[in-house]
Amino acid sequence: MLIARAPLRISLAGGGTDLAAYYERYGGMVISAAIAKYFYAIIEVTGRPGLQISSSDYHAFFRNPPGRPIEWDGDLSLPRAIVHHFGITDGIEMFLASEAPPGTGLGSSSSVAVTIIKALATLLRLSVSKQMIAEMACHIEIEKLGKPIGKQDQYAAAFGGLNVITFTRDQTIVEPLALSDYTRRTLEQSLLLFFTGASHNSATILREQTHSTRQQGAVVDALHDIKRLAEKTRDALENDHPERLGDFLHENWERKKRLASGISNRAIDEAYETARAHGALGGKITGAGGGGFLMLYCPPACHEAVTSALEERGLIRMDFHVDSAGARVLVNSGAQLDTEISGPLPAVAAPSRATA
Repeated sequence: MLIARAPLRISLAGGGTDLAAYYERYGGMVISAAIAKYFYAIIEVTGRPGLQISSSDYHAFFRNPPGRPIEWDGDLSLPRAIVHHFGITDGIEMFLASEAPPGTGLGSSSSVAVTIIKALATLLRLSVSKQMIAEMACHIEIEKLGKPIGKQDQYAAAFGGLNVITFTRDQTIVEPLALSDYTRRTLEQSLLLFFTGASHNSATILREQTHSTRQQGAVVDALHDIKRLAEKTRDALENDHPERLGDFLHENWERKKRLASGISNRAIDEAYETARAHGALGGKITGAGGGGFLMLYCPPACHEAVTSALEERGLIRMDFHVDSAGARVLVNSGAQLDTEISGPLPAVAAPSRATA
């Protein structure tokens, strides 16, 4: 048996500039924090013909009969596409579960991809870096499955920690934020997450944003502003001014709402204004928008007032802290698979077999 996990994430700045329609022309930059809420994969190597995958989050089950090629349309398309990428057709049972609901803006689908890739690479004795895991996840989600998503979530899940992630047409670079103990502690004490009770359809929002970005105009101007705010956020945090994050989040949220329709709605706007009225300095909806979690920067003295006010509106607070490990294997009984990877690893060298 093998158990692997990868963290979910919150984006502090720069979200939207990690879409290819923007960064391939202008370069993108995000400030991302992996959080200690995880997606898990439990894999049993059975040695039996056929393959099974089940998910507690989606209440879904898939069985591939012996000898049949793996297809990845329909339920559980992402894990099926990853299994196909590794050339695995038989001999495993996979169980998937997350600590947060899917579709809530915490990068859960990319954590799924990173977790399974880490797990299967370990079972196949492949030596793969965090960079390679993230790039393979991007390839499978964006190119193989055609998802209209960006690239920050895969890197946040693979690397863990608080990072500046920059994107160009040719490469993605992950650099840990150089934070003092004071700033790191202040961030963890001041960031709050509240579940709005609603999931979202990020694909619809991101497709509209991608189309608008290619058309130039106001959306591109808003993304330029969002990238500048990411640069300001990095500088403020690395120079021990974490309190400025609240204002930057508020500015970012005002610009983010210009990127596509459906990013906010009346209920979200009212919850956000309620939080600000009770002491939160700024915030935004996590992920593409439309639902999920409301993230706030709030001085600790105001936590109780903000929490009470939002809970009266039906939101639920989720406590968390920053993850520093990224994707990792928690349990490995020594089971192995014997097959050859079938898919390419774009932009990085092909993985080599780990030696004993």
